[in-house]
Amino acid sequence: MEPHTLTTDRLLLRTVGPRDADAVLAACQDPDIQRWTTVPSPYLPEHARSFAEQVVPAGWANGTMFTFGVFLPAGDLTGVVALTMTSLGVAEIGFWGTKEHRGNGYVTEASVAVARWAFTRLSVDRVEWRAEVGNAASRAVARRAGFTLEGTLRSSINNKGVRRDGWVGSLLPSDLGLPSTAPYIPARP
Repeated sequence: MEPHTLTTDRLLLRTVGPRDADAVLAACQDPDIQRWTTVPSPYLPEHARSFAEQVVPAGWANGTMFTFGVFLPAGDLTGVVALTMTSLGVAEIGFWGTKEHRGNGYVTEASVAVARWAFTRLSVDRVEWRAEVGNAASRAVARRAGFTLEGTLRSSINNKGVRRDGWVGSLLPSDLGLPSTAPYIPARP
């Protein structure tokens, strides 16, 4: 699939490319990004180049991961939102926000836009969010984006070789007022 560009009222979401490697490198020096995400630590220039020049383009090309840089109109990188296809009709969302732009709702706005795109363009019927227990910032973004928190999964996240408990939540097309591509019958208590 060719990379797509999305826009919101305040943001431009486009693929991350070689011209963005320095901005990604700078953002990933943040100890919070290194602690709560699976980016390498320490995060080196070769990691940013590989991400921008190989990982992101390969994900788009083979349809397994769709990565969007989240940019202000002036060109500043405010974060990254990615969807990884995990099974038929299901994608997992991952995101991080740059330290200097946190608290403005950019990652939440971008996450909703990417989920809407997945529901309408990729035949996705469930977007899952996962985060290590304790990552309150990620949980807050997921809640503001409309995700339903579904619980805690023991030993469900491997972060840099350490198994950790994780939170899981989901967003369905109906949560955004959109139809599903497949019928859905919720369980009745």
